[in-house]
Amino acid sequence: MLDRRRLRERLSSSATLPREVYVLGLIAFCVAVGFGVLVPVLPVFARSFGVDNFAVGAVVSAFAALRLVTSPFCGRLIDRFGERLVMAVGIFIVAASSGVAGISQSYEQLLVLRGIGGVGSAMFTVSATTLLLTSVEAGLRGRAAGFFQGGFLLGGMTGPAIGGLLSAIALRAPFFFYAGTLAVAGTVGLVLLRTRSERTDAPDLPVVPFRQVLRDKRYQAACVTNLAQGWTSFGVRSTLVPVLVVEVLHRPTSWTGIAFAVAAVAQTLTVGPAGRFVDTVGRRPAMIAGGALAGLSILAVPFAPGVGLLIVALSVYGVAAAFLGTAPAASVGDAAGGRGGTAVAVFSMCADIGAIVGPLVAGLLADTFSYPVAFAVGAALLLVAAATSARMPRTAPAEEDRATDR
Repeated sequence: MLDRRRLRERLSSSATLPREVYVLGLIAFCVAVGFGVLVPVLPVFARSFGVDNFAVGAVVSAFAALRLVTSPFCGRLIDRFGERLVMAVGIFIVAASSGVAGISQSYEQLLVLRGIGGVGSAMFTVSATTLLLTSVEAGLRGRAAGFFQGGFLLGGMTGPAIGGLLSAIALRAPFFFYAGTLAVAGTVGLVLLRTRSERTDAPDLPVVPFRQVLRDKRYQAACVTNLAQGWTSFGVRSTLVPVLVVEVLHRPTSWTGIAFAVAAVAQTLTVGPAGRFVDTVGRRPAMIAGGALAGLSILAVPFAPGVGLLIVALSVYGVAAAFLGTAPAASVGDAAGGRGGTAVAVFSMCADIGAIVGPLVAGLLADTFSYPVAFAVGAALLLVAAATSARMPRTAPAEEDRATDR
């Protein structure tokens, strides 16, 4: 095993990321701007049809449910048509469904259209992540995942603020903005990306059978962490915080956009150092510390007496999420090797399961008990993920592709 000094020297001398990583970062930015615009608006728009918190959660879950159903087929689609085409078609599906959702006349129409968007989202997520992880060697996966996450974060930082402003004009306006940014992202992917088979500079990665990947403790920890993140970030945070701001703190919807934007700034400032930490110190400590910090910070959110402390709690969660957005993805690439379509699909499905069940359970717990109880369940899952990550082998990042300790 390389000592820590030699490892850092090797990583610093080979830190050039391929073009695909930069293009995927740009696409992620476009996608996240549009998605971020909807974050402060979607729950309130759903509530405008006179439904309860459980039904609001169902709108978020419908998107994730169709992602879950579609994900198992994405690996085959990638093998047949290539990552670039699958990704672009997926983005265009989300764009079209989002645009039509903006003219929904009933809760049922909104629910169905958000579900259709989930089909395209699965195609985009699996193909983009597969291309990202197979574009770089193990020693750069943390930084590649960090750059990709950074695109989402910059978009996530910009999107909610725009969404808050657009919501002041009309609750439907953000849907049309989302459709436009997605159309740009899909076009960029078609024009600028190359599939792995078209590249001559792609790393020669080992092909690992999926059965072996499933037995890998690194992969198991990554999947549990993604489940907890799907439940908490897409479920509890995105579903309940906008309603909490309006109905508990008695603030306008625009404050949700501000809170999420500030949290995104904190996460964006952390993602670069987090990627380097993952590539030098290791995936394991990043996932343990990130899971523990995320769990404690999200638990504090419903106890915030005002918007200021709510923003602080969400910002601390954002710092933890920077590590949880880089280390698990890098671990999947380490475990899966050069054929990651199926492994990435299952990894993505774990987040989808959390995003399906999380909003429903969180909404039900908030209606039946209280907001703190709903947030506490998400916090508990993150702490379980941290404990699962402690089982990972202590392997240097530069040796991950050759690791045999499962």
